[in-house]
Amino acid sequence: MEQVLRWLKRTPVQTFILCPLTVFAFEFAWQGGWPRIDWWETPLMLWGYLQYKLVGRYRGPRAGGGPGMETMPDRILDHGPYALTRNPMYLGHLIFLLGLAIVFRSWFALILLAARAYWFHSRVLLDEARLQAEFGAAYDDYRARVKRWIPFVL
Repeated sequence: MEQVLRWLKRTPVQTFILCPLTVFAFEFAWQGGWPRIDWWETPLMLWGYLQYKLVGRYRGPRAGGGPGMETMPDRILDHGPYALTRNPMYLGHLIFLLGLAIVFRSWFALILLAARAYWFHSRVLLDEARLQAEFGAAYDDYRARVKRWIPFVL
């Protein structure tokens, strides 16, 4: 049971499994049957998932540390996708959730997206504080050059 709870607390499990199941269940109940699904929008969900997955594979051997921020990276990764945004993996989660809201045309999914965006932003602020404490001026320089979320914008 403890392993199941630990698995359910993992961010990718929440985003890519539990959120879609929750949205589907909500829309099924709300619409009184099989929900309307706009399959043409699923590439946005695929993009978000692949961004998360592929950036994670890119990050691992180049930055060290472990998956997520439980084990800090050994160095600042400032090239590849990390030259465009400081949080490309988290951004992949949010792109997936935006795609989920569009696929289901769901206000509930938009609320879920907003809640998860707030949670991710809070998590990023904690991650940034830890990275700044670990890498100091080098991380400050990286933060000054690369936007937190959306390349060149935010």
